[in-house]
Amino acid sequence: MAGHSKWANIKHKKAAQDAKRGKIFTRLIKEITVAARLGGGDPASNPRLRLAVDKAYEQNMPKDNVERAIKRGSGDLEGVNYEEIRYEGYGIAGAAVLVDCMTDNRVRTVADVRHAFTKYGGNLGTDGSVAFMFKHCGQLLFAPGTNEDKLMEAALEAGAEDVVSNDDGSIEVITAPYEFVGVRAALEKAGFKAELAEVTMKPANESTLAGDEAVKMQKLLDALESIDDVQEVYTTAVIDE
Repeated sequence: MAGHSKWANIKHKKAAQDAKRGKIFTRLIKEITVAARLGGGDPASNPRLRLAVDKAYEQNMPKDNVERAIKRGSGDLEGVNYEEIRYEGYGIAGAAVLVDCMTDNRVRTVADVRHAFTKYGGNLGTDGSVAFMFKHCGQLLFAPGTNEDKLMEAALEAGAEDVVSNDDGSIEVITAPYEFVGVRAALEKAGFKAELAEVTMKPANESTLAGDEAVKMQKLLDALESIDDVQEVYTTAVIDE
């Protein structure tokens, strides 16, 4: 199965993630707290919490911080009660945008998200307006030159849903959201290290934006990313460097 070119966008995506690293602990603590509140404080029986804890340790978050967040979520410690909200909208050239938030003040959050969309040329949509364009899944991206046959064999044996060959030679492995951790571990054991590995909302179709449209779209995405209550931003737009 062939897909869009991905490799050219990896450096940009990694740079964007590094730029927001100062906020990443805050976002991870919120996710751990909410995951523990919804599914209990034991990562072994709570797949969402296990994902969040794994991600926290990958970012070198101290164990004490992780344990405190779990205790706040499970009610053993007092803390802020966050709720999850997803906003949907349109960016430049009709590109779809999903904005996942965790907040203790819904009024503040929707005002901030609406302001970013309006200021940078987008529109906040209604519930369900674009969510159907995305699939919740695990995604592992491997460099061009990776042995596709061996990777496919290892991935399918590990329980992956799909293996996608992109136009630029990179290869994607797609998993169910809570199978991601197990599939990634099995692939690493088989000698395959992903350049990018995450649980995400993957667009069913993408559109490439270039020139002025790309610049405007990036400004909108950056504005949404900078909002304190925003956890993740997903889009069907591919920014052409």
